[in-house]
Amino acid sequence: MKKVYFDYNASTPLAPEVVDTMQPLLNDFYGNPSALHWAGRPVKELLHNARKQVAEIISCSPSEITFTSGGSEANNLALKGFFFKNQHRGKHIITSKIEHPAIINPCKFLEKVGAKVTYVGVDPFGRVSPSEIEKAITKETILITIMHSNNETGTLQPINEIGEIADRYGIVFHTDASQSVGKVPVNVNELKVDMLTIAGHKLYAPKGIGALFIRDGVELEPLIHGAGHEKGMRAGTENTLLAVGLGKACEIAGTPLEKIKELTDYFWNQIKNEFGEMVVLNGHPEDRLPNTLNVSFVRRIGQDLLDKIPHLAASTGSACHAGSIELSPVLKEMKVPEEVGMGAIRFSLGRYTTKEEIDTVIESLKASI
Repeated sequence: MKKVYFDYNASTPLAPEVVDTMQPLLNDFYGNPSALHWAGRPVKELLHNARKQVAEIISCSPSEITFTSGGSEANNLALKGFFFKNQHRGKHIITSKIEHPAIINPCKFLEKVGAKVTYVGVDPFGRVSPSEIEKAITKETILITIMHSNNETGTLQPINEIGEIADRYGIVFHTDASQSVGKVPVNVNELKVDMLTIAGHKLYAPKGIGALFIRDGVELEPLIHGAGHEKGMRAGTENTLLAVGLGKACEIAGTPLEKIKELTDYFWNQIKNEFGEMVVLNGHPEDRLPNTLNVSFVRRIGQDLLDKIPHLAASTGSACHAGSIELSPVLKEMKVPEEVGMGAIRFSLGRYTTKEEIDTVIESLKASI
């Protein structure tokens, strides 16, 4: 049977336009962008154009974009870089319990070197309460980091409300928007964020490239020391090939969003019609990414269902260990009952998803169940 890919939140294929844009750099444009001669100047121009394309998708200045190796490095640079540079002002950080490990684990590391971290919970829809964030603020608080959207449920967080609180208290605010950029409009000024993370392979660019928006005036300690690349924020000759790919991906992002939302709504309606009370939607019913459905098949085991559909690529929200079921930390924090959470499957659609594929998956799920 034809393979079906419903795991776009994990990684996206390269867009053909991105491949075409990168192709010339595999043979030509081999100069160092820092070089002042004929071989370096055009590469520097390509890098500048890519930075401009990335900046435009989040409405910031190109000078506020630092290229990284991906979302994880961008998050580490934001958290560790800010803490090490500003810990003299205070050592308290606020985050949520449902963050990606690329936020949770840097926070755990920083706790080992003197940081105090408050992990705020979420409601049954997986949303952080701005009032709980405000309650957690102390005189020592220097940084708040809350993801823009959850990678498992797709639930969108009230980032602009939290941004207003952070602004009122004079606290720097970072958001991991790895899952959001390219799927929903993201404007750093409307959100009132000071740093924002982008991951290339979530929006049809290559793996190994990402970016961190750093608002002018925010000071970080670099993670990689060396020469003064990326305005001194990341030493090492820039990966122009991948940066150009990310730039093109940002330029073409957003064009099929309405179609993807229509397909996601169609998929959810088909699931409800076929399985009725046997299925539960995890996450917010409306304030979520337009491509993401986290669905629980009650009193079933998600991985068992997927094992019976080998042609389908999707993710589960629980793991089996020695006969027992362990829910994901996100579903646990949402207080999802075990008999519901153990049957969770995350379906994430994308630019190349078709209605025919959805119909095929519905039939496969019926056969599996």
